Amino acid sequence: MSRYEEAVDRYFEAWNATEEESRAKAVAAAWTEDGFYIDPLADVSGHDQLAAAIGGVQAQFPGFEFRRIGVVDGHHDVARFAWELVSLADGSAPVAGSDVITLSADDRITGVHGFLDRVPSA
Repeated sequence: MSRYEEAVDRYFEAWNATEEESRAKAVAAAWTEDGFYIDPLADVSGHDQLAAAIGGVQAQFPGFEFRRIGVVDGHHDVARFAWELVSLADGSAPVAGSDVITLSADDRITGVHGFLDRVPSA
């Protein structure tokens, strides 16, 4: 497994950690202390803000989990991948997107630039 795949696996562990304590540990394992996440709906940095943002998404979509679509493509300290938010009850995926991450020397994420490709209509 490549360093990019391992980083993305840790990233999804954080997004899918439903317990507050396990989420905090997963965020710390995935991101550097000053790491950030930005997408059209969020702009957060640091472990506490990252964990809170993830918890907010989980509250909005209970019973869903993030899953990677396809392969992780990476070079140097940058990787990109696609994902979708999947209902554990019926397999529907109302939200999908793609992210670009940058990695630190210890292969933790320093930043995520997220793009939303599919969102539910209001």
